Amino acid sequence: MMPFASMPGRRIAPRLRRHWALATMCALFALAGALTLDDHGRAWVDAWHQRAIGRVPLDYLAGDGERAFEQLIEPQDRFYGAAWETPLVLAERLLGLEGPWDLGRPPDLGEGLTFSRHFLTHLLFVAGGAFCYLLTLRLFGSRALALVAMVLFLLHPRIYAHSFFNSKDVPFLAAFMIALYLTHRAFRRDTLGAFLLCGVGVALLVNLRITGLLLFAAVLVLRALDLLTAGGADERRRVLLTGAGFALAAMLTFHAALPRLWTNPAEQVPEMFRVLNAHPAEAFNLFQGDWFYAPDGPPLDYVPVWIAISTPPIVLLLALAGAVALAGRGIRRPRDVLRDGPTRFGLLLLALPIVATIAVVALGSNFYHDWRHLYFLYAPLLLLAIFGLRWLAASFRGRWTRAGVYALAGTGAAVALVSMVRIHPHEANYFTSLTDRTTPEWLLFQYDTLFWEHAVENVLGDILDDHPSGRLFASGQLQKRVMPPGGRERFTATVDFRSGERNFSAIRDTRACSAPLSAGTYARRIYASTLYCVVDPVAYFGAIRRAARASEPLVRAAFDIHRDGRTLTYLRDGCPREDITARFFLHVYPVDPADIPARYRRHGFDNLDFSSSDTLGNAARIGVPRLSTGMARIDGDCVATAQLPDYPIARLHTGQFTDAGIVWEVEFTPDGRGPPDYAGARRAALATAPLARSTFAIHRDGRALTYLRDGCTEAEAAARFFLHVDPVDTDDLPEHRREYGFDNLDFSLATRGARIDGDCVAVVPLPAWPIARIETGQYDDAGRHWTAEFPLPE
Repeated sequence: MMPFASMPGRRIAPRLRRHWALATMCALFALAGALTLDDHGRAWVDAWHQRAIGRVPLDYLAGDGERAFEQLIEPQDRFYGAAWETPLVLAERLLGLEGPWDLGRPPDLGEGLTFSRHFLTHLLFVAGGAFCYLLTLRLFGSRALALVAMVLFLLHPRIYAHSFFNSKDVPFLAAFMIALYLTHRAFRRDTLGAFLLCGVGVALLVNLRITGLLLFAAVLVLRALDLLTAGGADERRRVLLTGAGFALAAMLTFHAALPRLWTNPAEQVPEMFRVLNAHPAEAFNLFQGDWFYAPDGPPLDYVPVWIAISTPPIVLLLALAGAVALAGRGIRRPRDVLRDGPTRFGLLLLALPIVATIAVVALGSNFYHDWRHLYFLYAPLLLLAIFGLRWLAASFRGRWTRAGVYALAGTGAAVALVSMVRIHPHEANYFTSLTDRTTPEWLLFQYDTLFWEHAVENVLGDILDDHPSGRLFASGQLQKRVMPPGGRERFTATVDFRSGERNFSAIRDTRACSAPLSAGTYARRIYASTLYCVVDPVAYFGAIRRAARASEPLVRAAFDIHRDGRTLTYLRDGCPREDITARFFLHVYPVDPADIPARYRRHGFDNLDFSSSDTLGNAARIGVPRLSTGMARIDGDCVATAQLPDYPIARLHTGQFTDAGIVWEVEFTPDGRGPPDYAGARRAALATAPLARSTFAIHRDGRALTYLRDGCTEAEAAARFFLHVDPVDTDDLPEHRREYGFDNLDFSLATRGARIDGDCVAVVPLPAWPIARIETGQYDDAGRHWTAEFPLPE
């Protein structure tokens, strides 16, 4: 029988008394989390995926084998580690909270699941703060500094809110802090057991996110430095043994924690790196008022700016001081980099954010929705801040001066806490005073705000409270989200309204939103940016139809197309049923190609979605909208709206098509001019001698080229043209074309031409700057049909 004095409780009690401040702080944050658990809403985005990932290891071990992977929603999910999701799913099962699993639609996360997932994830975040306390205590031997570090770690407003609904990035941050503690412990003790435990911790970190390889590589580099400075054969053997033990423990743990590697790891490991390095998510980022396509990689200043505008300023100031102090020590005493434990560990903390930021930009990582993928960098930044706080306190000898330094840190923490209380429960959209903010609405048009959609339930609850009786009309997209109690019975799904700004799934047009709901509903939730428009669709589209009928159309086709500001209205009298299921396209040709998103520049036009498909989330760009998802039939008429971009537009090309082909198409300019007069262009071309003869005769009329072919075949009509324009001065070219030395245009008869009396004719405007030479031709997937090259004297 175990002696009474050796029982675990007898050993734990003295430690609790010794770390009473740590235990008290953990209890306070856990209690605060429990009391505010429902305030932060329930996230819909990614919750379904994450739960599926967590189920795989349990179902695999229960006997499902390879069939366990069939429940994964996306192919890349098979390589996401479940080191945290599996414990969450296991807790759901033990508590009897896991409902029926339906791959056909996202599950309704009830209050029990909210408690288990959100509260346990928040407790892991608090555990990360506890290890921040312990690591600081080991580094500096000061309980006061350790307490300051823990408080600042837990009082990052944005990360604090994410600790409830984000079971991906915040667990990785907490695990990173724990792994840093284990790393420091291993090098301090320098024993095989300590390095084996460190290997397990780092492997679980890599399991959560492949980015954890940064710390794995750092440990091996530090062991290699120890090997170079080892004093004798025995010390070298110990360094080699502990380093090899760390690497082996990490690899075995990583293999054991990732079910996809349990069969044929030799093939699966390279495939894992290939898939995770080229993440397929087609997201768009709103950054400083501009949109960029996430798979193209972030701008160089993306990560530093996001960290600066969403992290409490006191942490940034102290981290800067810590970086200066550590860099200065490394320069003055370069040997300390190899031998002095605290200095070397501090320089590791300094290197991690720099290396990670450079890697993100250099690799063109698919990086989206603030800096959440790099929240783990807050761990080294916070510890650098404590280095800076200690250095500043040590730099002043006076007691009151040192007290002032600590008071500065305490004031910074208090300011962060006050900010959290003031904007609660919207801490996830915390911005510091470093942003040039005027109103919350202004921020909506500058930065991404609501990726997780966790406030949707609260907003809809407000709407139900404002309208205690009667039916309410909501965007069909909301029907897929988390609904408040009674919401599914009260809300009627209808069409989807999206903002032209594409930052949130709602149209912010006051004509649509002002009548049915009070503005206060949105004002209370403005920090969440959940400005969902809840309207009566009959009244909404009826008003649009009446306004369109009061004006002349820009152009007439199967649909009459009207314009009101930056909005196009498509109107069809008595539209037949087949128009309800047909698809539409809208190509917007800019005056300056640099104005359109980079991914569309090779086409030469912006491909806008005006019916609000959910295919690409808030990017809202698919190009094949259906009338049934974004339009309505009012008194037998079809009506729809399309938001135009805010850059100068040269030409619009739109139409309707089915699987059998194009039903109708029309081309016009935004000021109301209709399609080019191709018949007139053909007559004018036939009256002049061509500049060049090939399969097509090429004429010139002022600043336009006319391509003419007598009796062209359908294959020739379907082929594509290219036009390379060489300038006299390359500085005249658009900036993105200067490296090529010529301007490039691809087009077809479908976009710039027509068949007139069996002849093919296309009209292409030339740029305004002086032209030296032109190369043009026609091609299809099999290659070029013909080319022509000629000078173009002014």
